[in-house]
Amino acid sequence: MIRLHTLTNGIALRMLERDGIAVIWLTHLAAAQVYRQGHKAVAEAIIEIADAAEREWLREGNATIHIDHWQQ
Repeated sequence: MIRLHTLTNGIALRMLERDGIAVIWLTHLAAAQVYRQGHKAVAEAIIEIADAAEREWLREGNATIHIDHWQQ
């Protein structure tokens, strides 16, 4: 049996590799959309993926982007 946590992390990693940091924001937007449509459980699952992608992004040391970088 595959652990759900492992499956979620695997999905998040593949999405992060394919789409980059944008996947974190986009999955949160998708979760909000399905939640508004009444699908709370689906929204929670999507948020788990977004959170896993964010944890991986930070674990890889990508937290060094500063706001002043975007102002140049």
